Amino acid sequence: MPSTANRVIKNTGYLYAKMGITMFVSLYTTRLILEGLGKEDFGIFHLVGGAIAMLGFLNAAMANATQRFMSYAEGEGNKEKQKGIFNVSLLLHFVIACVVGVMLLAAGFFFFDGLLNIPDGRLAAAKVVYGSLIVSTMFTIMSVPYDAMLNAHENMRYYALVGILESLLKLAVAFLCFLYGGDKLVLYGILMACIPLITLTIMRVYCHRHYEECVVAPRRYASRTLFREMTTFAGWNFLASVSSMITQYGLGIVINHFFGVVLNAAQGIANQVSGMLMQFSQNLMKAVNPILVKSAGAQDRARTIYVTLFGCRISTWIMLVFEIPMILMAPAVLRLWLKNVPEWAVVFTQLQLVRSIVEQLFSSVYTLVYAEGHIKNYVIVKSVLNVLPLLVVPCLFMLGWSPVWLYIVWIVCWGLCGGVTNLYFAHIRTQFPIPEYLRHVIAPCAAVTLMGVLPYFCVKTFSDCEMAAWCLSLSSPFIICLTGWLVVLTHDERFKVLSCVKNMLQKQNLKK
Repeated sequence: MPSTANRVIKNTGYLYAKMGITMFVSLYTTRLILEGLGKEDFGIFHLVGGAIAMLGFLNAAMANATQRFMSYAEGEGNKEKQKGIFNVSLLLHFVIACVVGVMLLAAGFFFFDGLLNIPDGRLAAAKVVYGSLIVSTMFTIMSVPYDAMLNAHENMRYYALVGILESLLKLAVAFLCFLYGGDKLVLYGILMACIPLITLTIMRVYCHRHYEECVVAPRRYASRTLFREMTTFAGWNFLASVSSMITQYGLGIVINHFFGVVLNAAQGIANQVSGMLMQFSQNLMKAVNPILVKSAGAQDRARTIYVTLFGCRISTWIMLVFEIPMILMAPAVLRLWLKNVPEWAVVFTQLQLVRSIVEQLFSSVYTLVYAEGHIKNYVIVKSVLNVLPLLVVPCLFMLGWSPVWLYIVWIVCWGLCGGVTNLYFAHIRTQFPIPEYLRHVIAPCAAVTLMGVLPYFCVKTFSDCEMAAWCLSLSSPFIICLTGWLVVLTHDERFKVLSCVKNMLQKQNLKK
């Protein structure tokens, strides 16, 4: 399947370019806006924005459903069905945007009636910001169908350009606020609400000009059957999202109750490090997932299996390149970054990274189950596994067990048991070959992991040379890259990568 590998490489390149630019711009934007607004107004903006972010999981559930149906129909090649999905999606997201807007507006009365601690004299500005963010949220929800359309067509270049434009607009807003002489917080809130409107307009114009299925005619194309099918799928997906969210927030409360805020700080640091490193594999999965779902829609079983295995092993390999060195060097890196490292932060970070690696091994299998469409029983089992740590961990803490068991239970329930659940449902729904998965994913990824950590542990066990251990830690990304090149990639995939690099170099030489 060399063409698949070629598309994944190209699309991942666009997404990595976007990530690199937006991360750099975002870091500078945050610094600039913090200096422009001041700590107090900056804190007010994120306090008010955090209240709105609590409903973000609802939009994520619908976005996943829309993405699945559009990619599946694209694989089937049924343009009329795609038009129906697009119109149902527009209608659904318009309704969701209105409902969320009304809910947030009503919630504002509670937030500003003593629930949020707003400094004296800044209540009016905070309310303007809150209203602006409600508008921003509504526009963001209504842009989901167009976002899904770009992903279904694997147009990651334009998707990346829109993302870069969005980050540059935020930088421009930060500059304007820095130079503005009036109430900077009010201006910042209003201008930030304009950005989703601009990106929605750009994506809408582009999609309607380039994709024939982007026809706004709900009466003609939308059907009750399709509406019911999409809302049912989104409903079950919503249940899985809610159970996951409840556990993540709930475990923070549990660890706070038993051990205090210091361990919450350690958990926050672990989440921040893991979230940053996971972007490297998530960008790859964003390129792989549309291909996988379209292959399932086209009933191309061989290609579907190949893309599933490819996504699992390549995304895990990329994650190992960045996370294994961080696991080995976590004490030194956190000391360098934070100076005063909270207690348990190092071990929490290491275990959180282990958890993300284990879950990544089954990432494309999860997408395959969702692509098949019948997710009711799967979601019920996954939801039980999602909330299980919230039931087990408090019992262990009451018995006096160590805080590390929070992550051990999490790894077992979400990583191992969740992964087995993914394999089971993929096998019974799509006849996914588990032996091939073990041979083409688990075996090479285990070999890469072993090669990445074994030299370090040998030196630490049989020698007191700290410098040698440091050198091996720093060299582990190169060892993992080399081992993965030989073990994880097939001969055809290596050839395709080299061909892509060669073509890029030739194009650069022609430009010169």
